[in-house]
Amino acid sequence: MSSYCDYAPGNPIHAHYHDREYGFPVDDETVLFERLVLEINQAGLSWELMLKKREGFRAAYDGFDIDKVARYGERQRARLLADAGIIRNRLKVDAAIENARRIVALREDHGSFGAWIAAHHPRDKGEWVKLFRKTFKFTGGEIVGEFLMSTGYLAGAHRESCPVYRKIAKLSPPWMAGAVTAQAGKKAKK
Repeated sequence: MSSYCDYAPGNPIHAHYHDREYGFPVDDETVLFERLVLEINQAGLSWELMLKKREGFRAAYDGFDIDKVARYGERQRARLLADAGIIRNRLKVDAAIENARRIVALREDHGSFGAWIAAHHPRDKGEWVKLFRKTFKFTGGEIVGEFLMSTGYLAGAHRESCPVYRKIAKLSPPWMAGAVTAQAGKKAKK
């Protein structure tokens, strides 16, 4: 079975993302919001298209400033739906705006999107999907799984034989820390 690690290194479009972003731990809420919006927009399309349109998304969504996107109204929604630099899908545009509003609301209890994710870690993919579906819009299993792998909360972004895997391991991503904690807990129970 082919892996991202097989074709991304050296690829002019995928290499930078594979080597420096994918699977690396993230807690910055602007970066988390960007990844969530890109994963939602990738649904039914290719990740290559998202990487090609990434700068267009950044410009269209005010640098993924959550507070600004949360305040978008009909004028900004119409602007986004007319912007050829992004994916012009009403459901995906509406999800980005609504999810920004929900992240703003999460801050009341958690302080940030990253803190909200950390507060719910560790979970298996099924539990994460249920939580995201309850909390956000347009967040099915593939979207949630890729979002969490890409930000270091779920394992599987890289094969163990990939040199990037070792770089990420040195950063102790949440999924690794969760696995160590879960294993320690199982040993303590024996």
